[in-house]
Amino acid sequence: MTTATGSHGRYVPMRPVLAALAAPALLLSLALAPAAPAAASSEARFTVGGWPGAPGPAKYDRQEVTRFGPRNARTVLVLVPGTNGGRGDFTLTAREIVARAKGIQVWAVDRRSQALEDTSVFARALRGSASPKEMFDYYAGWLADQSIQPHYEPPDLAKLGFASGWGLRVQLEDIRRVVRQARRGGKRVVLGGHSLGASVAVAYASWDFAGRGGYKDLAGVVLIDGGLRGSFHSAGLAEVKRRLGEVRRQPFLDLLGLGLPWVTGVLAETGAILALKDPAGPSIAQSFPLLPDQFKPPVPATNRGLFGYSFDESTSPAALALIHVRAGTLGADGDWVDGEVTPIGRLAQTFGQEPGNGVEWFYPARLNLDVDAASPLRMTAAAKQLGLRLKWARKACVPVYALQTSLTRGAVLRGARSFIRLSRSPRSRAVLVDASKTESHLDPLTAAPGRNPYIKTVVPFLRRIARGR
Repeated sequence: MTTATGSHGRYVPMRPVLAALAAPALLLSLALAPAAPAAASSEARFTVGGWPGAPGPAKYDRQEVTRFGPRNARTVLVLVPGTNGGRGDFTLTAREIVARAKGIQVWAVDRRSQALEDTSVFARALRGSASPKEMFDYYAGWLADQSIQPHYEPPDLAKLGFASGWGLRVQLEDIRRVVRQARRGGKRVVLGGHSLGASVAVAYASWDFAGRGGYKDLAGVVLIDGGLRGSFHSAGLAEVKRRLGEVRRQPFLDLLGLGLPWVTGVLAETGAILALKDPAGPSIAQSFPLLPDQFKPPVPATNRGLFGYSFDESTSPAALALIHVRAGTLGADGDWVDGEVTPIGRLAQTFGQEPGNGVEWFYPARLNLDVDAASPLRMTAAAKQLGLRLKWARKACVPVYALQTSLTRGAVLRGARSFIRLSRSPRSRAVLVDASKTESHLDPLTAAPGRNPYIKTVVPFLRRIARGR
């Protein structure tokens, strides 16, 4: 086992006043730096059909995928985003991986729930055919001024009750179709993800697909600050029954507790693209009436200055640890000064992209519940209650890569070691990376390549798999 030194990210709604005021305003304050040049490696976007047995209309049986790397690659790393995350979370690191590891592709996958999003005006704004003001008013401005027309029309949640069944089985059956497509022609597939996406990868390896263990599809797993076996929260039967009722009443995670589950993603992307268009301009959000003083820098800030102040782990509220990075400091002039592992410009690129954004507007709450119940990787009473199929953990034989940040105080690596002991995963091929002293939860996805332990350590792991070792 190689070791590098140095709750699945289940979001918990903030308390009433902070949830109603601070968090939405914080997301509106996103101020990002200009996007980097397009990557030189081959990239393509395509659709993979989803599981037809999932609840809801057939039009949702699809997953959008971005492929990075050469067509003739023989090894594919499939990556699943975490809670409230989208495939855009992996854009930067995917480009870096395929540039450093010959014969590797990376496939970044959206969940079926992303089909509920209306990103049309975001795309127009990025192309320059809609002004930043038009975009802001369409998605966010109308929340404070109901006279604004036209504006984003959220779907009728009363008609989306079927999404209460979009849990772990739906996610895994969907991902299996991606994995099968990636395996065509005898290719090796490594399954991974960030935060909850890492938990999904471990569950896949342990899942029973009509008598076949999921691990048989895989050449390895890549766990980016997530996993099971105590990596995050574990739910027993009583908690499952209570939360199952809540999910049936509200099928989507309502992070801000406003009854508007889509608002987190909408406001995040709105703020990101506004700031991309004018990163060094005076911050729009600093004078926004809903922004509490605790998020306002002590000097008039630029858009990226306020963004850094809001997301950097040294100034952002502790309750927002799931979106923290280590970026630098606010300059005396109100602009951001890079100085840690994540340059603000890289964080900007992650949030401000279409198609394939880095946020999920309608995140299925059932998925978090199922993953919490799956944590022990045993058919507990809670797992049986939810219809989980965790039957192959002890026979799973997959090389494990795992990296942890400061988020879980060591639980991610403890969970990875526990999975290795439980399963038949070879200890000699495991790579366990402790980045807790240098990185916060989002840093593995956004840190500069030369300062990112994830890039430095996952590339050799993937190269060994590509060579069949």
